Amino acid sequence: MTTKVKTAKATKSIKPKPLRESANDSIQSFLNTLDGETCQDLYAMVIAQVEEPLLAAVMDYTRGNQSKASEMLGLNRGTLRKKLREHKLL
Repeated sequence: MTTKVKTAKATKSIKPKPLRESANDSIQSFLNTLDGETCQDLYAMVIAQVEEPLLAAVMDYTRGNQSKASEMLGLNRGTLRKKLREHKLL
């Protein structure tokens, strides 16, 4: 996806950084803050940190349409509703 930005001189296309790169940068930054210390349950922590904003963004994108959101996310509607309740997004 490309975003167009209008400037006084012309319209420029800005290609956003791939999600994978953004995630990698954030994870590396977090690991660097550990400064050699250990961490427990990192996988669960990362999933918990990413799931809520993902659900919120998709619900916003679909204007609250749970059927469309569940299709986009590859979840059934029941699972989506459960996750929305868990994150207090309903």
